[in-house]
Amino acid sequence: MEANDLVFRPKAVVLLSGGMDSAVCLAWAKAQGMIPYALSIRYGQRHSWELQCASKIANQSEATRHLILDLDLRSMGGSALTDTIPVPKNTPASDAIPITYVPARNTVFLSLALAWAETLQAHDLVIGVNSVDYSGYPDCRPAFIQTFNQLANLATREGVEGRSFQIHAPLQHLDKAGIIQLGLSLGVDFSQTHSCYDPQEEGAACGACDACRLREQGFAQLGIADPARPHPA
Repeated sequence: MEANDLVFRPKAVVLLSGGMDSAVCLAWAKAQGMIPYALSIRYGQRHSWELQCASKIANQSEATRHLILDLDLRSMGGSALTDTIPVPKNTPASDAIPITYVPARNTVFLSLALAWAETLQAHDLVIGVNSVDYSGYPDCRPAFIQTFNQLANLATREGVEGRSFQIHAPLQHLDKAGIIQLGLSLGVDFSQTHSCYDPQEEGAACGACDACRLREQGFAQLGIADPARPHPA
C-alpha cells in the first residue's frame, strides 16, 4: 500500500475485548477501509483470559496499535464479573437484567475510546454491542448507541468544531449465528477468541454461562464446530 493511500483512510478506534463479537468488529473496520486502533480494558474482570486473546487478535489482524488500559472496576463490584458473586449457569431465558451486567460498562468504555480517538484525530469508533442475542444489558441497545453518539459530538473539541464522530455497531441487529457468518466471510479466526464469563485458570470455557451458551448455539445453528473448543477426534 502506498503511503498516500493512508492519508485518505479514516482511523477507527475499535473496542477489542478478545471475544468473538469484537474480533468481528475489528475485521469489519478493516474491510471498511479504516485504519484500526484496538483498545482493550483490563477492568478487573474475572474472565481476564480474554485479554490474552485480544493481543493475539490485534496482532493477527495487524491493528495499527493495541492499547490495553487498566481500570479497577473490581473495587466497586456490583457484578458477577467484577465481584465475588457467582456467575449464573444454565439459567432460563428472562427479560430481567442479569447479575453479569457491569454497571455503566459500555458508557465507560466508549468514553475511554472517545478520548483516545480525539487524541488520534480518529472520528470512527467501533463497538460489538448486539440487541438480538444478548443478555438484556441496557448498554447494548440501539437507543444507547444513538444517544452516546450525540453526546460524543457535544462533549468534545472535535465535535464542537465540526469534526463529528460516528459510532459504528455493525453487529447490532445480528444474532450470534449471523455474527459468526459475517466473521467467517471476513476471515476471522474464531479459534483465537474467548467468550466465557467464568473460565478455568488455563482459560477453558465453563460451557454453562450465558456467553458460552450463546456462542454454542450460534455455531450449532450453522452446523459447524466451534474451533476454540476441544472436540473428540
